[in-house]
Amino acid sequence: MSNVYGEWLKARRGTAGLTQQELADIAIMTRSHIAHIEAGRRIPSREDARRLDAALGTGNVLQSFLPKQDVAVADYFGTALELEQQATVIHEFALSLVPGVLQTERYARAVLRPNVTPRSEEEGDKLLVTRLERAKILSDPATPLFCALLDEAVLHRHVGSPEIMAEQLAHVIGMVERERIRFHVIPFGAGYHPLLQGTLSLMMFDDQPPVAYGEGVLMGRLHDSPALVETLQRTYTLVLGDALPRKESLALLRAKAKDYGHHD
Repeated sequence: MSNVYGEWLKARRGTAGLTQQELADIAIMTRSHIAHIEAGRRIPSREDARRLDAALGTGNVLQSFLPKQDVAVADYFGTALELEQQATVIHEFALSLVPGVLQTERYARAVLRPNVTPRSEEEGDKLLVTRLERAKILSDPATPLFCALLDEAVLHRHVGSPEIMAEQLAHVIGMVERERIRFHVIPFGAGYHPLLQGTLSLMMFDDQPPVAYGEGVLMGRLHDSPALVETLQRTYTLVLGDALPRKESLALLRAKAKDYGHHD
C-alpha cells in the first residue's frame, strides 16, 4: 500500500509524544504491529484503526481513510479478509463447500453465480477475482501454515458439474501432496460434532492476538474476545481428533475425484 497512511500515523504519534510501545499499550495492540503499519507493511483492520483513533484523539480519521483495496466481498467479510492476508497460521473448517482460498476458478464461479440477488456480469467478475486473489496467500511455500478440516459432505456436495468437481478435488490433492496444506476429513461415521452449525476460520498472528471468523447464511462475524476464541480453538481441536488421519483423508479425496472423473 502507499505509505502515506503509515507516515501520517507516525507523525500523529510523534505529535502526541508517544513511542510505538506507548501507543501500542494504549490501543491494546503490539509494538511490532504498530511498526508494520507505520512502515506500510500492514493495512490495519477497522478495529485497529478505531483503537488508534481513540488513542491519538483523531476522531475517526484513521478509520475513514483506511487504504482502499480493489476487492469485492460481502460487507461482513471485509475485516476478516484483511486479517486473512496477515495471518501466519490459519485453521479452517468447511461444512459444505471447499474453503475459498482452495477454490479453483470454475468451482468459485459456480459458487458465486447469481441466486437470490441478481448482479451484473461486472460485479460477478469482481467477486470471482477477489476470491481467486485470496488463494495467493498460499503461494508462499511456508506461511501461512494452513490446516483444512472438511466435513465429508464437502466432497459429496455437487457444485457445477462432475468435471468441475474432479478438477477442484485434484487441485486440493495437489496442495496436500506438496505438503503445502494439512488436510483432514470428518467422516459421516463420526456423527454429530459441534462444528456442524457453520464454517469457522481461526487466524493466528506473530504480532497480535488470535481471532476467529464464523459464517452462516448471508451473515458472518469476527470474534476477538480471548475467552471465546480460546473456546473455539478448543472445539476445533476436539473435532480434529475425530477426523480421519492425513493418509486416509487423502485416500478418500482421491477416491471421490476418481468417481467424478468417471462420471458420464
